[in-house]
Amino acid sequence: MESIPHPIPRTVEEVFNDFKGRRGGLIKALTTDVEKFYEKCDPEKENLCLYGMPNETWEVNLPVEEVPPELPEPALGINFARDGMQEKDWLSLVAVHSDSWLLSVAFYFGARFGFGKSERKRLFQMINDLPTVFEVVTGSVKQAKEATPYNNSSKLKPSVKMPRQSESQPRGAKLSSKEEEESGEEEQEEEEEEQGATLCGACGDNYANDEFWICCDICERWFHGKCVKITPAKAEHIKQYKCPGCSSKRKRRHLLAGLLEYARYAAFHPEKA
Repeated sequence: MESIPHPIPRTVEEVFNDFKGRRGGLIKALTTDVEKFYEKCDPEKENLCLYGMPNETWEVNLPVEEVPPELPEPALGINFARDGMQEKDWLSLVAVHSDSWLLSVAFYFGARFGFGKSERKRLFQMINDLPTVFEVVTGSVKQAKEATPYNNSSKLKPSVKMPRQSESQPRGAKLSSKEEEESGEEEQEEEEEEQGATLCGACGDNYANDEFWICCDICERWFHGKCVKITPAKAEHIKQYKCPGCSSKRKRRHLLAGLLEYARYAAFHPEKA
């Protein structure tokens, strides 16, 4: 539940920064902090909401009591569906509602402070340049693996793209200055597009040069080392890396398997159970 302790955004840039902060908190809840988030969404509790904060934190709480609320409310009762569907599907559902809430909050501020047509369009374009929470959580954003020929678990992503010979231009032929300029622009655009297609599965930000990244060997999503607390030195000793989301799923599967095994044993040996 949020009481607006942060400065209220009034310009397009301030609203966008507020959006990015809340989005970052929601992505953390549904990826790196997924085990903690799962535990907080107890179906036995009342209607719960997932809130993203401007400082990139999150909380699961009851809706505010004031009517109308200071801000648009997130989806109510996300905890009730937790045990009624597959975890992956449940997280995807929460992600979809989180995306809807983020947009409603951003344009609530826009309406409140009188954004005109051009300001609303600029705000939407800035928001639309970021992948949605749903895309980050489900990994549906295209991953540029062909641009990362290094070992998954321990190397930096390459920051230099090797120049390629134009297929239509014979070897040794000299390009005109205009053709060289156009060719250089095309290669630069391809490089930027290729790099920008890889997004961190935790924070959702784009790849940047000279950053350490690591790929999960289970879900095959890339993460900033700093987001999952893995350093290059530590990665050298990891044979198979599992991201926090995949690790928590494995723990729950093992726990469930143990409980089922004990239940079968108790059924056949009630005197020893």
